[in-house]
Amino acid sequence: MAGYQSMMPNHEGEQHLLAAAHHVVKALRAAKNLSDDMRKVLGDLDGHLSKMTGNTESRGGEFVEIEERFKRAENRILRWESNQTMIWDTGTEEVSDYIGAVEEIQTLIESLRRLSVKGNGKQKEILSRADSALQMTMLRLEEQLIHILVQHKQYFEPEYVSFHSCQDVVYDESYVSVEDESSDESSRRVNSGRVSGEYIVDLIKPHVIPDIKTIVNIMFGANYDQEFCEAYVGVRKDALTEYFVILELEKLSIEDVLKMNWRTLSSEIKKWNWAMKIIIRVYLASEKNLCNKILGEYGTISSFCFVEIAKASLICLLNFGEAVAMSSVQPEKLFRLLDMYEVLEDLLSDIDGLLYEEAGSYIRIEFHELLRKLGYSAKATFSELQIAIASNTSIKPFPQGGIHPLTRYVMNYIKTLTLYDESLNLLLLDQDSDHSNPVLETANEQDASSVTFCPLACHLRSVTSALQCNLFDKSKLYKEEGLRHIFLMNNIHYMVDKVKGSDLRLFFGDEWIRKHNGKFQQHAKSYERATWSSVLSFIRDCPHSNTFFKATPKERCRGFNLAFEEVYKSQTQWSIPDSQLKEDLRISSSLKVIHAYRTFLGRNHISDKYIKYSVDDLESLLLDLFVGSPRSLHSSQKR
Repeated sequence: MAGYQSMMPNHEGEQHLLAAAHHVVKALRAAKNLSDDMRKVLGDLDGHLSKMTGNTESRGGEFVEIEERFKRAENRILRWESNQTMIWDTGTEEVSDYIGAVEEIQTLIESLRRLSVKGNGKQKEILSRADSALQMTMLRLEEQLIHILVQHKQYFEPEYVSFHSCQDVVYDESYVSVEDESSDESSRRVNSGRVSGEYIVDLIKPHVIPDIKTIVNIMFGANYDQEFCEAYVGVRKDALTEYFVILELEKLSIEDVLKMNWRTLSSEIKKWNWAMKIIIRVYLASEKNLCNKILGEYGTISSFCFVEIAKASLICLLNFGEAVAMSSVQPEKLFRLLDMYEVLEDLLSDIDGLLYEEAGSYIRIEFHELLRKLGYSAKATFSELQIAIASNTSIKPFPQGGIHPLTRYVMNYIKTLTLYDESLNLLLLDQDSDHSNPVLETANEQDASSVTFCPLACHLRSVTSALQCNLFDKSKLYKEEGLRHIFLMNNIHYMVDKVKGSDLRLFFGDEWIRKHNGKFQQHAKSYERATWSSVLSFIRDCPHSNTFFKATPKERCRGFNLAFEEVYKSQTQWSIPDSQLKEDLRISSSLKVIHAYRTFLGRNHISDKYIKYSVDDLESLLLDLFVGSPRSLHSSQKR
């Protein structure tokens, strides 16, 4: 008898069977010859039949009510099918009416599924129509979502994002033509352009957020969450792609980057540096904030959508960095590499914050790996500098004994490197642990600052040591010994001047400066000995030289004149670019020459007709030396 408890009518025709059964049971209970047990069983059966008849009538009434409600909701939905107008553009009342109709359909579907529809054709028909109506509304809501996201998206102000507003390190990257930088220009760094991580912009107009959340709740409630996410991600991904165009960023493959010439690549790196800050710190931070506002209550779905939106663009940025890191190592690339390294290092905490969930972990790891690769490439490129210095050989002497382009290049290069001291010290630290640096010229200086002994300082001194060796080899190309010393004096003085007048002084130390001051001063003295000893030997009294004592004062005067004229002819073409150094050497040479000449004329009574140059003439002519262009003695005497 317990099996009766599970009996449930399946369609309206069964109501007649239940009524007939109920009538039979009542007739049997009226029989007089029934036992008490049988009478009790028939009583229980009669109670069950009465209850089943009541439930059937109740469910029948509920279905009728559901059917009527569905027809009204269906009509409200179908009214929009022939109307292509976007519902959210029509006004609040129409939106509320449509949303109400959708929610009604969802409620009725749940009610119909609570009722048993097995074998009930009418109920199955209504449920099928309700499912179709719901699917129709989901497609319409997806269209509405895309429309709202597209029509109400927003971008930053153009002047705010323009990478052209960034000041870059001014540096001539050519060995052939390297000019000195002004102190203002050389001190400029790439403006970090740091934007606060808390600076979130509205990527879509805030007033439509509630509308989007309404669509979210309806579609998720109807198990159309996948369709919502696909539509949302697609629109927001397109918006990010458009933003790349605004930032003038091309989505380049690794192959594209590796094929670029250096000038083009350098320009693209500057764009990348600036765009990385904007994309990571502002745009994607704002995108994640938007995802959280719209999908935050649905847990990991929010982070999944964010990663899907950002993934393609982030991989594009990573690919560019990977290509630069694997490109050939050349000294002129170092500053761009260090810029990229510092930008990425600065952004790692932002990247970790954006991609901390499991969905974005692999991209986060790739950014950390890119930082390591950029650092390795920067170290290799810095090491290449000394190789480049050693390989910069010449077959002809540098004209006029001036400052060689290599000297300018190297000194301006290392001067600019001090702007990256923190990064370079970190990158060079492990390299120094492998081998001791051969150049520690300040090791005995008790008061040297710790900066003087940092890894970068040791490497900078090693670079200048390599430069000096190269310059010494280049000086051997000069036939005139005096010009050889002028060349070395000029270049070492330039090196000292660059160190003294910049932050290089902190890295090289005062002892290095004193030592190299002595070096260029020694070359100045060596120049005077090589040039003026033979000239002045004609007019000085030399007790150990019988040659000059046998010559008459007139012959000695003529010999001096010829020697002086030869010096004048050649050394007016020589160059000393530094005006103070030129003045000092002129004065020093003049003191020696004029003093010896005046003494000679005073001791020897030579007729004026044999004296070609007066003391004043010599003083004036000596001022023509080292101007870098040949002078005529004839025109000089007419001045």
